[in-house]
Amino acid sequence: MSSPLSLPGVSRRSFMRMASIAAAVPVFTEAHFARAAMLQQAANQTVTTVHHPRAAMPADAVLINANENPLGPCKAACDIIAAIAPKGGRYDIDGETGKLTKTFAEQNNIPEDHIMVYAGSSEPLHFSVLAFTSPSKSFVTADPSYEAGMRAAMVTKAKVVKVPLTKTYAHSRDMATADPNAGVIYICNPNNPTGTITSREDIDYILANKPAGSILLIDEAYIHLSDGQSAMEHVAAGKDVIILRTFSKIYGMAGIRCGLALGRPDLLAKMQPYGQNAMPITGSAAANVSLLDTDLVPTRKKIIASTRNDTFAWLTANKYDFIPSQSNCFMINTGRNGKSVITAMQQEKVWIGRTWPVWPNTVRVSVGTPAEMAKFKVAFKKVMDAPATAANVMHDHANDLNTRYLS
Repeated sequence: MSSPLSLPGVSRRSFMRMASIAAAVPVFTEAHFARAAMLQQAANQTVTTVHHPRAAMPADAVLINANENPLGPCKAACDIIAAIAPKGGRYDIDGETGKLTKTFAEQNNIPEDHIMVYAGSSEPLHFSVLAFTSPSKSFVTADPSYEAGMRAAMVTKAKVVKVPLTKTYAHSRDMATADPNAGVIYICNPNNPTGTITSREDIDYILANKPAGSILLIDEAYIHLSDGQSAMEHVAAGKDVIILRTFSKIYGMAGIRCGLALGRPDLLAKMQPYGQNAMPITGSAAANVSLLDTDLVPTRKKIIASTRNDTFAWLTANKYDFIPSQSNCFMINTGRNGKSVITAMQQEKVWIGRTWPVWPNTVRVSVGTPAEMAKFKVAFKKVMDAPATAANVMHDHANDLNTRYLS
């Protein structure tokens, strides 16, 4: 792609202004939100010396708090990472990022110039919001949903419009008309944290009825774990859509970092001035061979679904209130302050995910290995069998370290 300074309408002055905006708030990933929640729990327990929460965990801790894939990269990815590492002194000397772009384009029937490769999908999520929102162009999101877009909207001083999920926990068609001045309408499908699907019909409706000039930002980080239908066809058709993909979830590469932004070249070009680092060759190469492994997605989808459904059967048998999910995470309504449950679970050496302001009693749990989920069941039953106290049924009025850390 072109240099940012060679793009139409981008002067050196405007480029420097956009770069300074991009630097105003860091790009947040699921790891940041998980770490912030852990720091908050530590603060609530008056632990003041924890600089890296995971360093303070026992060696046998169960980590099901960050939607990570415990299966890790596939064998082909591990093999090529080891083989290519000696070439790490050069910037992509063999064109690994180009190979990845070509493979994805061929597999999905979209032109290569409709694809931009990033170190994960968090950067293009952040940059899309920076490019298409402003004080006069709002950011529309579901409530609850993934928080990173709202954090980016803080940089542009855009109004954040939250639209409640439907009774089936899908994104509402009301998002299309929630604000006539919307700049970005963000749909995470499957949704994080609920793991629930928004139908293609509903996405098509929102796209057809959104305000002119706005974009639909569709985050498909978890799409391969579900039976949901991708909106990729809208990219090939040149619609006002940017789709995000990541290799952090079903491909097990959260620590390797690779993701994609997919959209019309003119939409992708508006994101470029906010930054795009050179890709690590390990990430590009591992992502490419992962795409070429035709058994990876169906095999892992089955493994994760089996573990998830076994956990759901146990939750049902024990009459716990949870939201059925098609992803690698799900939410449980604990009937008491969720943060107190998180703290109690940590005492049992099980780290689960965070809460969302709209549902303070509901905690998110990632799907781990069968052995990890077995430990989760024992710990969760012990915690829930303990009587709720006045302290953990009240709203938590303590200082919110999550907000302080991420603002």
